[in-house]
Amino acid sequence: MKELLGHYKKSKSAIKKRLRDFKDSYKKDDRHVFSEFCFCLLTPQAEAVECDKAINKLKKTGLLFNGQPKVISPYLKATRFLNKKAEFIVGARGVFTEKGRFHIKDYIDEKDILKTREWFAENIKGMGYKEASHFLRNIGFGEGLAILDVHILKNLKAYGVIKKIPSSLTKKEYLRIEGRLRDFCGKINIPMDELDLLLWSRETGFIFK
Repeated sequence: MKELLGHYKKSKSAIKKRLRDFKDSYKKDDRHVFSEFCFCLLTPQAEAVECDKAINKLKKTGLLFNGQPKVISPYLKATRFLNKKAEFIVGARGVFTEKGRFHIKDYIDEKDILKTREWFAENIKGMGYKEASHFLRNIGFGEGLAILDVHILKNLKAYGVIKKIPSSLTKKEYLRIEGRLRDFCGKINIPMDELDLLLWSRETGFIFK
Protein backbone atom coordinates (compact mmCIF):
# COMPACT_ATOMS: atom_id res chain seq x y z
CA MET A 1 0.00 0.00 0.00
CA LYS A 2 2.85 2.36 0.80
CA GLU A 3 4.29 1.79 -2.66
CA LEU A 4 0.90 2.48 -4.28
CA LEU A 5 0.44 5.74 -2.39
CA GLY A 6 3.99 6.77 -3.25
CA HIS A 7 3.34 6.17 -6.93
CA TYR A 8 0.12 8.17 -6.67
CA LYS A 9 1.97 11.10 -5.15
CA LYS A 10 4.38 11.12 -8.10
CA SER A 11 1.70 10.60 -10.75
CA LYS A 12 -1.21 12.56 -9.31
CA SER A 13 -0.81 15.74 -11.36
CA ALA A 14 -0.34 13.82 -14.64
CA ILE A 15 -3.37 11.62 -13.90
CA LYS A 16 -5.56 14.63 -13.14
CA LYS A 17 -4.41 16.28 -16.36
CA ARG A 18 -5.33 13.16 -18.31
CA LEU A 19 -8.81 13.18 -16.78
CA ARG A 20 -9.18 16.83 -17.78
CA ASP A 21 -8.21 15.81 -21.32
CA PHE A 22 -11.03 13.26 -21.26
CA LYS A 23 -13.53 15.94 -20.23
CA ASP A 24 -12.29 18.23 -22.99
CA SER A 25 -12.64 15.44 -25.56
CA TYR A 26 -16.38 15.32 -24.92
CA LYS A 27 -16.61 18.86 -26.29
CA LYS A 28 -15.59 17.54 -29.70
CA ASP A 29 -18.11 16.33 -32.26
CA ASP A 30 -20.17 13.15 -32.07
CA ARG A 31 -17.85 11.36 -34.48
CA HIS A 32 -15.00 11.72 -32.01
CA VAL A 33 -17.19 10.45 -29.16
CA PHE A 34 -18.32 7.52 -31.32
CA SER A 35 -14.66 6.72 -32.07
CA GLU A 36 -13.98 6.46 -28.35
CA PHE A 37 -17.04 4.25 -27.98
CA CYS A 38 -15.67 1.90 -30.64
CA PHE A 39 -12.25 1.86 -28.99
CA CYS A 40 -13.89 0.53 -25.83
CA LEU A 41 -15.79 -2.08 -27.86
CA LEU A 42 -12.44 -3.44 -29.06
CA THR A 43 -10.65 -3.63 -25.70
CA PRO A 44 -11.99 -6.90 -24.21
CA GLN A 45 -9.12 -9.43 -24.20
CA ALA A 46 -6.98 -7.08 -26.30
CA GLU A 47 -4.16 -4.59 -25.79
CA ALA A 48 -5.53 -1.07 -25.42
CA VAL A 49 -2.67 0.49 -27.38
CA GLU A 50 -3.30 -1.82 -30.34
CA CYS A 51 -7.03 -1.09 -30.19
CA ASP A 52 -6.30 2.62 -30.32
CA LYS A 53 -4.06 2.15 -33.36
CA ALA A 54 -6.80 0.20 -35.12
CA ILE A 55 -9.40 2.89 -34.41
CA ASN A 56 -7.08 5.61 -35.69
CA LYS A 57 -6.53 3.71 -38.95
CA LEU A 58 -10.26 3.16 -39.38
CA LYS A 59 -10.90 6.85 -38.78
CA LYS A 60 -8.21 7.86 -41.28
CA THR A 61 -9.69 5.64 -43.98
CA GLY A 62 -13.26 6.61 -43.11
CA LEU A 63 -14.20 2.98 -42.62
CA LEU A 64 -15.15 3.52 -39.00
CA PHE A 65 -18.02 5.69 -40.21
CA ASN A 66 -19.11 3.88 -43.36
CA GLY A 67 -17.32 0.51 -43.72
CA GLN A 68 -19.00 -2.89 -43.46
CA PRO A 69 -17.74 -5.68 -41.16
CA LYS A 70 -15.79 -7.57 -43.84
CA VAL A 71 -13.85 -4.42 -44.73
CA ILE A 72 -13.30 -3.36 -41.12
CA SER A 73 -12.18 -6.72 -39.69
CA PRO A 74 -8.71 -6.82 -41.39
CA TYR A 75 -7.83 -3.68 -39.42
CA LEU A 76 -8.57 -5.51 -36.17
CA LYS A 77 -5.98 -8.27 -36.48
CA ALA A 78 -4.28 -7.19 -33.25
CA THR A 79 -7.52 -7.72 -31.31
CA ARG A 80 -9.23 -11.01 -30.56
CA PHE A 81 -12.54 -11.95 -32.19
CA LEU A 82 -11.95 -9.44 -35.00
CA ASN A 83 -14.98 -10.48 -37.06
CA LYS A 84 -17.34 -10.24 -34.12
CA LYS A 85 -15.93 -6.87 -33.05
CA ALA A 86 -16.26 -5.52 -36.59
CA GLU A 87 -19.94 -6.47 -36.40
CA PHE A 88 -20.23 -4.70 -33.03
CA ILE A 89 -18.85 -1.49 -34.54
CA VAL A 90 -21.27 -1.54 -37.43
CA GLY A 91 -24.16 -2.45 -35.13
CA ALA A 92 -23.40 0.45 -32.79
CA ARG A 93 -23.02 2.79 -35.74
CA GLY A 94 -26.54 1.87 -36.82
CA VAL A 95 -27.90 2.85 -33.42
CA PHE A 96 -26.08 6.16 -33.20
CA THR A 97 -26.60 7.49 -36.72
CA GLU A 98 -29.63 8.89 -38.43
CA LYS A 99 -29.53 9.94 -42.08
CA GLY A 100 -25.74 9.93 -41.90
CA ARG A 101 -25.59 12.14 -38.80
CA PHE A 102 -23.96 10.81 -35.64
CA HIS A 103 -25.87 11.59 -32.45
CA ILE A 104 -24.33 9.41 -29.74
CA LYS A 105 -24.35 12.33 -27.28
CA ASP A 106 -28.15 12.21 -27.32
CA TYR A 107 -27.88 8.91 -25.43
CA ILE A 108 -25.70 10.34 -22.65
CA ASP A 109 -27.59 11.75 -19.68
CA GLU A 110 -24.96 13.91 -17.99
CA LYS A 111 -27.14 14.15 -14.89
CA ASP A 112 -27.54 10.38 -14.53
CA ILE A 113 -24.41 8.56 -15.66
CA LEU A 114 -25.41 5.33 -13.91
CA LYS A 115 -28.62 5.26 -15.93
CA THR A 116 -26.59 5.98 -19.07
CA ARG A 117 -24.21 3.11 -18.32
CA GLU A 118 -27.16 0.80 -17.75
CA TRP A 119 -28.66 1.71 -21.11
CA PHE A 120 -25.42 1.12 -23.02
CA ALA A 121 -24.79 -2.20 -21.28
CA GLU A 122 -28.32 -3.41 -21.92
CA ASN A 123 -28.82 -2.18 -25.48
CA ILE A 124 -25.50 -2.19 -27.36
CA LYS A 125 -24.22 -5.56 -28.50
CA GLY A 126 -20.66 -6.17 -27.34
CA MET A 127 -20.80 -3.62 -24.54
CA GLY A 128 -21.12 -4.68 -20.92
CA TYR A 129 -20.67 -2.78 -17.68
CA LYS A 130 -16.88 -2.73 -17.98
CA GLU A 131 -16.83 -1.37 -21.52
CA ALA A 132 -19.59 1.16 -20.79
CA SER A 133 -17.73 2.37 -17.68
CA HIS A 134 -14.51 2.61 -19.69
CA PHE A 135 -16.21 4.66 -22.40
CA LEU A 136 -17.85 7.04 -19.95
CA ARG A 137 -14.57 7.54 -18.10
CA ASN A 138 -12.79 8.28 -21.38
CA ILE A 139 -15.19 11.10 -22.19
CA GLY A 140 -15.04 12.63 -18.72
CA PHE A 141 -17.85 10.92 -16.81
CA GLY A 142 -15.96 8.21 -14.94
CA GLU A 143 -16.18 9.51 -11.41
CA GLY A 144 -17.71 6.75 -9.31
CA LEU A 145 -17.56 4.11 -12.05
CA ALA A 146 -15.36 1.01 -11.85
CA ILE A 147 -13.63 -0.42 -14.90
CA LEU A 148 -13.34 -4.00 -13.70
CA ASP A 149 -10.89 -5.51 -16.14
CA VAL A 150 -8.37 -8.20 -15.30
CA HIS A 151 -5.60 -5.91 -14.07
CA ILE A 152 -7.97 -4.08 -11.71
CA LEU A 153 -9.39 -7.35 -10.34
CA LYS A 154 -5.89 -8.74 -9.74
CA ASN A 155 -4.98 -5.64 -7.78
CA LEU A 156 -8.21 -5.73 -5.80
CA LYS A 157 -7.41 -9.29 -4.79
CA ALA A 158 -3.84 -8.33 -3.89
CA TYR A 159 -5.07 -5.50 -1.66
CA GLY A 160 -7.68 -7.70 -0.01
CA VAL A 161 -10.67 -5.85 -1.45
CA ILE A 162 -11.99 -9.12 -2.91
CA LYS A 163 -11.14 -12.68 -1.87
CA LYS A 164 -10.94 -14.12 -5.38
CA ILE A 165 -11.24 -13.07 -9.00
CA PRO A 166 -14.68 -14.15 -10.28
CA SER A 167 -14.76 -16.42 -13.30
CA SER A 168 -17.51 -14.25 -14.77
CA LEU A 169 -19.07 -10.91 -13.89
CA THR A 170 -22.84 -10.82 -13.74
CA LYS A 171 -24.50 -7.46 -13.24
CA LYS A 172 -25.03 -8.25 -9.55
CA GLU A 173 -21.39 -9.28 -9.05
CA TYR A 174 -20.09 -6.28 -10.98
CA LEU A 175 -22.06 -3.85 -8.83
CA ARG A 176 -21.02 -5.67 -5.65
CA ILE A 177 -17.32 -5.41 -6.48
CA GLU A 178 -17.76 -1.84 -7.66
CA GLY A 179 -19.17 -1.03 -4.23
CA ARG A 180 -16.18 -2.67 -2.54
CA LEU A 181 -13.83 -0.70 -4.77
CA ARG A 182 -15.68 2.52 -3.98
CA ASP A 183 -15.19 1.88 -0.25
CA PHE A 184 -11.50 1.05 -0.81
CA CYS A 185 -10.94 4.27 -2.76
CA GLY A 186 -12.56 6.22 0.04
CA LYS A 187 -10.20 4.68 2.58
CA ILE A 188 -7.04 5.41 0.59
CA ASN A 189 -8.34 8.78 -0.63
CA ILE A 190 -7.84 8.09 -4.34
CA PRO A 191 -10.85 8.66 -6.65
CA MET A 192 -11.95 5.62 -8.64
CA ASP A 193 -11.24 7.11 -12.05
CA GLU A 194 -7.75 8.09 -10.88
CA LEU A 195 -7.03 4.67 -9.37
CA ASP A 196 -7.60 2.93 -12.69
CA LEU A 197 -5.07 5.16 -14.45
CA LEU A 198 -2.70 4.83 -11.51
CA LEU A 199 -2.68 1.03 -11.60
CA TRP A 200 -2.31 1.02 -15.38
CA SER A 201 0.64 3.44 -15.29
CA ARG A 202 2.30 1.52 -12.48
CA GLU A 203 2.25 -1.64 -14.59
CA THR A 204 3.04 -0.13 -18.01
CA GLY A 205 5.11 2.94 -17.18
CA PHE A 206 2.74 5.40 -18.88
CA ILE A 207 -0.73 6.89 -18.54
CA PHE A 208 -3.08 5.94 -21.34
CA LYS A 209 -6.84 5.52 -21.36
